[in-house]
Amino acid sequence: MERYTTETPPRVYKQMTDEGYDHTAIERRWQDAWEAANAYRTPDDVADPTYVLGMYPYPSGKLHMGHVRNYTITDAYARYRRLRGDDVLHPMGWDAFGLPAENAAKERDTNPRDWTLDCIETMKGQMQSMGFGYDWDREITTCTPDYYRWNQWLFTRFHEEGLVERRDAEVNWCPSCETVLADEQVEGEAELCWRCDTPVETRELDQWFLRITEYADELLEAIDDLEGWPNSVRQMQRNWIGRQHGTELSFEIEGHGDVEAFTTRVDTIHGATFFALAPDHPISEALAETDADVRRFIEEAADPEGDEPNGIATGLTATNPVTGEEIPVYVADFVLSDVGTGALMAVPAHDERDHAFAEKKGIEIRPVIAPEPDAADVEEEDMEEANEADMESADPTVPDVEDDAFTEDGILINSGEYDGLDSETARDRLTEDIESASEATQYQLRDWGISRQRYWGTPIPVVHCDDCGPVMVPEEDLPVELPEFINTTGNPLDAAEEWTETTCPECGGPAERETDTMDTFVDSSWYPLRYVSPDLEEAPFDLERANDWMPVDQYVGGIEHAVMHLLYSRFFTKVLADHEGLEHREPFENLLAQGMVQLEGEKMSKSKGNVVSPQRIVEEYGADTARLFMMQAAQPERDFDWSEEGVRSTNRFLARLKALVENHADAIVAADATAAGADADEDPIAAYVTDEVDAAIAIATAEYEDLTFNVALREAQELVRTLRSYADAVDDPDPAVLSRGLSAAVRLLAPVTPHLAEELYAQLQGADPSNDADAEAAVEGGVVLAAEWPEASVDRETVRKRRRLVENTREDVRQIIDVAGIEDPESIDVVVAPDWKYDALEIAIDSDADNLIGELMAEDHIRDQGDAAAAYGQDLQAEREALSMTLRGDAEYDALRAAAWLIEREFDAPVRVVRAEDAAADVARNAEPGRPAIDIAE
Repeated sequence: MERYTTETPPRVYKQMTDEGYDHTAIERRWQDAWEAANAYRTPDDVADPTYVLGMYPYPSGKLHMGHVRNYTITDAYARYRRLRGDDVLHPMGWDAFGLPAENAAKERDTNPRDWTLDCIETMKGQMQSMGFGYDWDREITTCTPDYYRWNQWLFTRFHEEGLVERRDAEVNWCPSCETVLADEQVEGEAELCWRCDTPVETRELDQWFLRITEYADELLEAIDDLEGWPNSVRQMQRNWIGRQHGTELSFEIEGHGDVEAFTTRVDTIHGATFFALAPDHPISEALAETDADVRRFIEEAADPEGDEPNGIATGLTATNPVTGEEIPVYVADFVLSDVGTGALMAVPAHDERDHAFAEKKGIEIRPVIAPEPDAADVEEEDMEEANEADMESADPTVPDVEDDAFTEDGILINSGEYDGLDSETARDRLTEDIESASEATQYQLRDWGISRQRYWGTPIPVVHCDDCGPVMVPEEDLPVELPEFINTTGNPLDAAEEWTETTCPECGGPAERETDTMDTFVDSSWYPLRYVSPDLEEAPFDLERANDWMPVDQYVGGIEHAVMHLLYSRFFTKVLADHEGLEHREPFENLLAQGMVQLEGEKMSKSKGNVVSPQRIVEEYGADTARLFMMQAAQPERDFDWSEEGVRSTNRFLARLKALVENHADAIVAADATAAGADADEDPIAAYVTDEVDAAIAIATAEYEDLTFNVALREAQELVRTLRSYADAVDDPDPAVLSRGLSAAVRLLAPVTPHLAEELYAQLQGADPSNDADAEAAVEGGVVLAAEWPEASVDRETVRKRRRLVENTREDVRQIIDVAGIEDPESIDVVVAPDWKYDALEIAIDSDADNLIGELMAEDHIRDQGDAAAAYGQDLQAEREALSMTLRGDAEYDALRAAAWLIEREFDAPVRVVRAEDAAADVARNAEPGRPAIDIAE
């Protein structure tokens, strides 16, 4: 094998430098080469591509760091899957409708369409400068008629299936945006508009609703099957759907008849000491007309989001249907009209909110549930005689509810004939016994109001006829396109008289178009399906292809969309499965909710003046530097702080990597270095480096699979440092070792630093990437973009065991030298444990026998060790709960031999790794699996 030294290089070496590199030329070169080769196009005839998708952005004008992080995550994963041999679908589009564009157009005296398309052009250019590998042939823009036509078509299909309803409703109204907001778009205790932070009002308006509640049960129950979603997101969806099983029953209120109440704890009904109505309950509103105090409370004092419950006595009483007791009626702001029935029986002893209100108003707090007796309730001296019958017959202990409510299930007390029943039995019995009671299920989820009083959205395909009422626009007349924008207050569509005046499709008489437009969450509820066939003119998506390509394998986006967008997308997918032949009932198999990019602990925002421009970073340091810094800084799910020094450090690392490859590429190519490793006897340093190459590949691969990119990148970067150290430490580095190591390192970094990886990989293959023709040929011929992912001969767990072994051994040597006060060791022996100890450890880990030593001694080869086996067996018995398997003996021996040079360099003494049978008996007996014996001579 040909060798070379740094003193006699085959060409003049470039100096390793910390001064950066010409990232602009490299990134432009490879972006041009990718575009020329149409490198990221996904053919329509692919059977089942890996579908990787980032939540498409609203075109606000410029990318921000949150965008860059989101799309770097998806791009890195898409590139990784390509390197693993997958066909990958990785598209991009634009969530292009929305009120901000309309407001921006009004401020600039332009129209939303032009403003939006200009923003898209800017942001697309920035994405391309970041090197994101999108299939731009599949680009979609939701504000174009060829997209929103299908919003209208889907609305029509939903209407045909009874999933669309128009009704008068109390809605959230933003007076600044002059539009309706969904409940999810009202934020915080102050109830502010999610877009402009204006306090939200309530209004009564005719609204169009999609009946998502028809799917409430399936949406809830299917959450358990979303195993690839974060638990936090799944729980947020459960909470929003808010299903509760309970009992509906009537309380008679004097002068108002029977009033329905819903409770999940009918077992506590004997403890109901007041009745509460929501401020907007019909009885509350009727009282407000004649009672000034009630009216004043409703209009001025009621605060559902307040820290403390508040309310006012009405002077009315409600009759408990079980006890006949008359209890006072309050209007209370903690009762919500859209939860349950807007009326509830209040049991202060067993509900924290009711307890706080009762304390404030001086209402009786009456306990009717006691904890179930258990062993803790039996006197200590009687413990030995206690049995199951004693437990059942023990009297319940009345809970102390003076300061806090007892909210658990238990045993009924102070409940007449129901005393002694457990809560679950009592709930069933009472529901059956109370004449007005019935089992009921309530949901927090409400139908999805999609009406928006604004211009820049999908026109709802309905006309209003005096004779026929609301009439759907026929499919052949779709799309209903937006008219020219009129810069006016309120809804510009109301001012577009020529557009609104039309004829009724049913009777041919005069009619007016619906001027409400659709909530933009309609656009995003099905857009992943449009990517599979973006130019299809006959349907919203190609059904056969969608059935092959969906669901999205990996979806990435912000946690702020955990409820609205994801819930609506799931709803749409289920409807399309029921009525359009889609074979999948969930849109996204795996979900990653990425964390925020912060500066000094605060989220970047224009209002705080702490925004870092991605474009500046790209221009100054390069896209690869920005991508690598973001991905190495933290796990994708976690927030992280932007650091300019971190960016500079990342850039210096890439410069050093480039210099390392350039300093050795010619020798590697000249030697045709393809060998995989080295013999530790002949070259222990090269053998160690070879092992570390395998280790980095094994761990980085597993971490890429888990999307823990920061760990994968740490391995790749550490491998580069190891290769640099190797090249610096020896006079004659093995080209085969460097070749495999550098090739692996470049490919491990390639998903995140694609431009530089292409450049360096081409050099390692002997190409001249500075030649544009070579670059294009390299892409077409398959450089990093289509190269095979490096393979390792070990797995992640083996690597971790090996590294733990080496580090523990080095630490043991340090400790012995320190404790013994050895200043100049003459030699160091590292003794690997005998094979029978590894067998004994494995038996101990797998065994559940009470007598472990007996089980060990049943093995002849272990029993033959006599006292040594007994002593080791006792040690294993004592540490049984903490035992874990190490490498086997031969693997430990090989790992320590490869790493011996590290110990030699640290302590400047020869190191010998020996097996137990080749060592002195008094030393060998101390050797254990994972903890070799150490013998140091002075």
